[in-house]
This record gives sequence, structure tokens and C-alpha cells, in this order.
Amino acid sequence: MAVPVAFFALFFAYPVVAIVGRGLKADGYWQFGRIGTVLSRPDILDVLWFTTWQALASTVLTLLIALPGAYVFARFDFPGKQLLRAVVTVPFVLPTVVVGTAFLALLGRGGFLDELWGIRLDTTVWAILLAHVFFNYAVVVRTVGGLWSQLDPRQEEAARVLGAGRLAAWRRVTLPALAPAVAAAALMVFLFTFTSFGVVQILGGPAYSTLEVEIYRQTAQLLDLPTAAVLTLVQFAAVGGILAVHAWTVRRRETALKLVDPAQTARAPRGAGQRALLGGVLLTVLLLIVVPLGVLVERSLDTSGGYGFGFYRALQSADASGSTFLVPPIDAIGNSLRYALVATLIALVIGGLAAAALTRRAGRLVRGFDALLMLPLGVSAVTVGFGFLITLDKPPLDLRTSWILVPLAQALVGVPFVVRTMLPVLRAVDERLREAAAVLGASPLRAWREVDLPLVRRAVLVAAGFAFAVSLGEFGATVFIARPDNPTLPVAVARLLGRSGELNYGQAMALSTILMLVCAVSLLVLERIRTDRSGEF
Repeated sequence: MAVPVAFFALFFAYPVVAIVGRGLKADGYWQFGRIGTVLSRPDILDVLWFTTWQALASTVLTLLIALPGAYVFARFDFPGKQLLRAVVTVPFVLPTVVVGTAFLALLGRGGFLDELWGIRLDTTVWAILLAHVFFNYAVVVRTVGGLWSQLDPRQEEAARVLGAGRLAAWRRVTLPALAPAVAAAALMVFLFTFTSFGVVQILGGPAYSTLEVEIYRQTAQLLDLPTAAVLTLVQFAAVGGILAVHAWTVRRRETALKLVDPAQTARAPRGAGQRALLGGVLLTVLLLIVVPLGVLVERSLDTSGGYGFGFYRALQSADASGSTFLVPPIDAIGNSLRYALVATLIALVIGGLAAAALTRRAGRLVRGFDALLMLPLGVSAVTVGFGFLITLDKPPLDLRTSWILVPLAQALVGVPFVVRTMLPVLRAVDERLREAAAVLGASPLRAWREVDLPLVRRAVLVAAGFAFAVSLGEFGATVFIARPDNPTLPVAVARLLGRSGELNYGQAMALSTILMLVCAVSLLVLERIRTDRSGEF
């Protein structure tokens, strides 16, 4: 635990505490009265209310739309299932900036629906809610569907033999077993939408602002650190509560009904009702996921002179973007790949050590450590990024001009995915295998190398893939610390969208398409090597 704890203390806790302290301290004294002052402001209360209710609405809408998909992926076996599983997961690893860009191309001014029927939904709450469902659909499908596929259907069949109807058997047998997974998925969706940044920033316009967007505005635009510090504390408290409940649901899920091999529960759909359900889920995936991604590609090719690769060619010139960049925008691709690879290595080392520590029973200490590892998913990335700038500026850690700042920030987001992917596999390793190796003379290191590593090799590859994808798309912290001559893909997209003109818009669509394709390829590779479907992601 020592190395992960030191990493999080230095690169997460220290920057966050420093930025909050700078906002709430004056002349060396804490000014806690500022908390009440800020939270009593009508504009801040409006932000808190919108953040909460849109997260609740997004969570309910996501569950309603995604639970049928979870059942289909868990219980049905059909051609193209593996490919479709990767397709529905692509939005989850896309940067929120790209998600916002895709829905802007679909619902915004001059967008696909605007041209066809004159319908515009950008700067409305419906665009935000739909984008959140698009982003979180895979969370429900993979979390709930992963457990559902391992529930023994004979238990429900036994209830029906004893006289229970189909609905009663499902309600009394299957639903209680699924409840922890549904609760865990709902909490994760609520967490991601409560802290939403890129989607609201692009689609919400000036009318809508979540806590994360408001923290960014108060920090980067208004330089009001006291207000930003108070909002960070509020978000931190909310996220801490959400993660505490989430940890409890995960422990309940681990003690669910006896699980079986998913291959034993999936079968081809039978009857008109099951075929209709499969068709409805396929139609939902087409309209909700494939169409926005397809429109994004179409807009990247739609130039004023007809369809072509003009916007892609323009990425090779810095002048073509109207001096938005010091370097050609296409350089952002190489920068992002290099940063993401380094971040993946860091996340694998830190997350692997943390997952190994969590497999040892140590009571509340380990459970608290587990919650700590999840905090970067919900705590303001804007605060972390700005905190990097004001804390890592003195020897021996004067990193303000170093390229390593970006991978460090990205690794903070990648570590939770590594832990949650590797932990179920490590916990499944029979302790007696390690004890047998020790009896035969193997050292702890050799026992790990020859017993654990062969069993978790695939999980390591899957964890690396997820860490790479989410590192590639990190935006909240990177927007502060990425140097102008070394922008990442999400930062480049945001800068291009922030400038008017068809060329800037088209280049943003082109870069978003490239980033989407990289993420899609990563997910397809993961699906080919993945064997365990029970992990949280």
C-alpha cells in the first residue's frame, strides 16, 4: 500500500488541499465563514440544484433505457454480440468533449436534425440528458449484465415449478440478487453525471452549469478562488458519500446468489417476445449510440465544396486554424498517444500494487484505501489540474514546465479502472496455490510471478486498455496543464470549438473522429482478449 498511498498523497491530496487552502485562507487564518457566504448566493444555489436534479434525471433515464440491454447481453446469444458489446462501450471511454461534440453535430445549430427538420436541442437540458445516457449506457449494461449473466436461471425456474408466476419469480428471486448491481450502476451513473464537465460545457451553453463547470468558470475565468474552493469542498463531500454507499453495494454484490459460467446462461432468443426485445435493444443502440457517432464522422467530411478530407488536411497546418495553435493541430494526436502510454504504465504500477494490497484482509483500513482510490473519478479534475500548477512549482518537484505533469494527471483517472478490473480476478486466485508454492520453496516474489501473474495476465491487458482509453480522453485537469505547443486531442477539440468559423468547426469534428476511432479500436482489442465479464467495467 505504501507506493499507491504516497502517489495519491503527493499528486492528488496535496494539490486539492493546497487549492482549497488558498481559497479559504486569508493572512494565514482559515476563513470558514466564506462557506456560508458562498452557499447562500442565489446563483450558487441554482448551480447546486441543477447539478443534483439533472444527475438524478440522467440516472433514472439511463436505467430505464439500459436495463433491457443488460438483460439481452446477459441472457441472449446472437451473431455480432461481441462486436456490439464493444460498440456500446465506446461512448464510455470517449472524452466528454467528444461526446458533447457528437451531440452538437446531431442536435446543434446547423446540425443533422436542424438541417432535416429544423430541430435544435443544444443549450437545452434534453441535449444534456441524452448525452449522459449515451455516455453511461455501457455502465449499466456491463455492471448489471455482467452479474445477470452469471445468475443461475434454474433458481428462478425452481420458483416457477413451485407455483410462482414469471413476474413473481423474477421479483422474488432474480431482482433481489440483481439489486446490489443495479444500485452500484445507478450510483456510478449518478457520480459521472453529478461531476459532468465537457458535456455541459459544450451543450449547456451559458444557461446551465454543473458544479464542475462552475468550478472551472470561477477558477479560470473569474479567478475567484474562495468560491471555487467552497464548491470543491461541496463536491468532495457529495462524492465521498456516493462512494461510501457504492462500496457497500459492491460488498453486497460479492455475497449474491451462487454464480455460474456465463456461457451456461446465454441462449438464442426464442419466441416473438424475445425477438422483439432483441430488436428493440438493437434499435436503441442504433439511434442512441451509432447515429451520434455516425453524424460526427459525416460532419468531419462535410466541407463547403462537398464531401471530402479537407478538414483532415487542414489539421496539418497551424495557420489553417486561425492561430488557435502554436503547432499544427495534427500534432495533438502524437502528443496524446505518448502521454496516454506513459499514463497507462504509471496506472498499471500504482493500480496493480493497490489491487494486490486490497486482496489482503485488513478491515476498515483496506476499505478506506479502496474508497480513496475511487475519489479521482468524482473529485473535480479542474481543481486537481489547477492545484498541480500552484503546488508542483518548487524544487525538488518543480514540474510546471515538465511534460510528465499531463501523464500524472491522466494516471490519477486510470488507476481506479485498473483496480476495479484486476481486483475481482486477484481475489479469485486460490490462496492455497500461493501456500503450495511457498511450501515448495518459492519466495513471495517468485510465487507471485509463477502463480498470480499467469492467472491475471489477461486482466492486466484489459486494465491497460481501459487505462489507455480514459487517459487519452482526460480533459478537466489537462486543460490547465497541457502546454500550448503540446496540446492533447481533447484540449485541441475544445479550443477549436471555442472559435467561430466553419474551418475550426470542421477540424474539431475531424479530431473528434480520430479520437473516437482510436478508442473504438482499443475496445475491439479488449473484447478479443477479455475473458472475465464480471468486473465492474
